[in-house]
This record gives sequence, structure tokens and C-alpha cells, in this order.
Amino acid sequence: MSQRPLRAACCVAAAFLVAGPVPQAGAEPANPAAPAPAAPAPAPAAPTEPVPALLARLQGLYQKAEEATEAYNATEVALKAGREEERLRSAELGKARGALDAEKALAGRLAREQYQGTRSALSPYARMLLAKDPQAALDERRLAAREGARRAGVLDKLTRNKAEADALAARARKSLETQQTLAARQKTQKEEVGAQLKEVERMLAALTPEQLTQLGARETENTNAAQQKLLDSGRLPTRTGTPTAAGGAALRYAAAQIGKPYVWGAEGPGSFDCSGLTSQAWAHAGRAIPRTSQEQWARLPKVPLDRLRPGDLVVYFPKATHVGLYVGGGKVIQAPRPGTRVKVSPIAANPLLGAVRPDPDGAPLAEFTPPPLPEATAAEGDDTGYSSEESPAEPAEPAEAPEAEPEAEAAATAAAASSR
Repeated sequence: MSQRPLRAACCVAAAFLVAGPVPQAGAEPANPAAPAPAAPAPAPAAPTEPVPALLARLQGLYQKAEEATEAYNATEVALKAGREEERLRSAELGKARGALDAEKALAGRLAREQYQGTRSALSPYARMLLAKDPQAALDERRLAAREGARRAGVLDKLTRNKAEADALAARARKSLETQQTLAARQKTQKEEVGAQLKEVERMLAALTPEQLTQLGARETENTNAAQQKLLDSGRLPTRTGTPTAAGGAALRYAAAQIGKPYVWGAEGPGSFDCSGLTSQAWAHAGRAIPRTSQEQWARLPKVPLDRLRPGDLVVYFPKATHVGLYVGGGKVIQAPRPGTRVKVSPIAANPLLGAVRPDPDGAPLAEFTPPPLPEATAAEGDDTGYSSEESPAEPAEPAEAPEAEPEAEAAATAAAASSR
């Protein structure tokens, strides 16, 4: 949580409160006899907890919001698969019903022919007994038997087609019921994300500028200490190797997104959440990987931290609810949390769970020129948080990180967030 954006956000909020609404040109002067507007609700009292406890509570709220976000993302993936399955089931059912109608028409025609033949002629046995040529009678008998077998086959196929159509209809109904269940679950998860983010907003709104500054300083201090401890442990590679061709492409894509806002559930092109960024980076590298951080951790091959190479995915928290893309040099590109932008961070910015490799069969390149990365301060975002599904501001081009001053950028972001 950066200190300067937080301080700017507080200044913007204070300016709004002091200045009040700006009168429009040509507007009538206020009527002194009109009743005075109701007094604004009092601001929430600032928490009295010590800074470490406040920071732990804030980080816990962000983690719960991200857990709910990844659950929402998983349900969205299941819904997409369900819609595709329903489309295939409907197509199969249509074909089966078409074949059933054709068989019904053929069976009806054969039944009419048999009925008409029974009324207009003798039975095959009578014709054989009365025939002058026994061989001709035998040939007619064989033809009659063949026709009977054909009719029996038509009836058997009709029965099988009906059974298949009934089974497909049952599966289509089940698929629809599953989709309805998933849609209801997704709605609940969406409300859960909104509730968690609003709780973050309420907590931040109750903090004083001094507390916000202390929180930012404490978080930076904790991150630096965790990073130094990790570097001293020898768990990271002693030197940054080269990525594979796909890993390099994923890294270049992720670097091009730096400065774009975090929006929960987003997977580009204007905004991202954590796993939306990593899954899209590898998709643009030509390799499809799971959408959510939990599935990325569960289904991709694990790799020891001391064998990390650029492009690998670093997964965080015990429930694998956050993920970033390894750059090298002990850093990752990540979409941190609501209110921030895609940025370069120390690998120890969150509690490490482990790492996975989307292309374990790929060979590292002999040479690789890393994409240019901004300075750490240029990649920082406003950590004030917001509950809207839409980002407070989305850059038009996926180029380098914004060059605006951090104070001005944070003020614009905070103003947009406060209007939602």
C-alpha cells in the first residue's frame, strides 16, 4: 500500500467535503427562506487499533475479497462450459428428433403399403401354393422375407431413435438445471465480493490521514523484510535464466499491461484481476491455461523456487487465491488487488505458496532481451479500494505505465472511485 496515493486520496476527499457543490452558471440564487438541507451523516470514528492490527485486518479483508473473486471466476468458467454443452446437446437433440421424424414417416408408409397389399392380394403362402412355377414362388417368398426384415429393421431403428431422443432430452434438461444452479451461485458470489470490498471501503474511510500513512509505511516495511529474508534464504535462483519462447511472449504481454487497473473478474483488455492477467498472458503466448489461480496451482506442474525462470507463475496464500508472473531478479508482474494497477512487485509481496510452470516441455532460449519495465514508483497504484465492477479509469492503449505524477494519478483514481 503506497503512502503517497493514500495521502492524495485523503486530500481529494477533504477537498470535496470543504468545497461543497459548485454552483452552475445562470442558476438562481439560493432562497434564504428555504429550509436548510439536512446535515451530512457524521464520518465514522477512526479505529483505535494499533497499526499492525489495522494492517492485518485490512489485508485479511483484501484476501477474503480475492477468495470470493476467484470463486466467482471458477463459476464463470463452469457456466461457459455449461453453455457450450447445452449448445451441443441442443444440436444433437435436433438431429435425433429429425431422424426420429424420418423413421416415423417411413414406418407409416410401410404400414400403409402392407395394409393395402393385404387387402388387394392373397397371402404369400397362398400365392406359393397356387403358383404354376415353384421356383418363381420361392423367389417371391424370399423377396417377401427380405421386405419383412426391412420393415422390422425400420421399426427397430425407430425404437432406438426414440430412446436416444428421450435420453438427449433428459441430458439437456439436466444441463439447463445445472446452469440455473451455477447462475444462482454466481449471483451469491458476486454479492459476496461486493460486500467484502464495501467493508474495505468502510474501513479505509474511517482511517485518519496519519493512520493511512502509517499503514503504507508498515506494509512497505513488512514487504521489504520478507523480500530480504527470502533472498537471504537462497530459495531463489542465483541468476535469472532465459524463458522459453512461449514464456518470453507471456512476459512481454504482461509487461505491456502494466498500469492498467485491477478489476475483479476482468481478463482484459482494459483491466485485469490476478489470474485474468496470467491466463491471458499465456493465452497470447499460444498456450491455454486454467482461468483461476486455484486451478493454475492444481493443474500445472510445480517447479521449485530455486529453478524459477521468467514466465513461470508464482502462487500465493494457503488457498492459492493470488498469482503473479515471474519476471526474474526476485520480482513478479501482478494485478495486486482492488484500487491498484498492474505493477512490478517483489516476489515476497504476499505469503508464498509455490510456483508452477505452464510449459514444462519448453526449452529455454539461448538469448532473450527482457521487455522494459517501469520504475517501482511508476507502477504503484492507489490502494484505497472500490466496490464497482468497472474500473475507475482504464487507459486507452496497452503501452508503458502512465507517466503522470503519482500524486495526480492517485487523486484522479480516488475521485473516480468516490463517485461510484
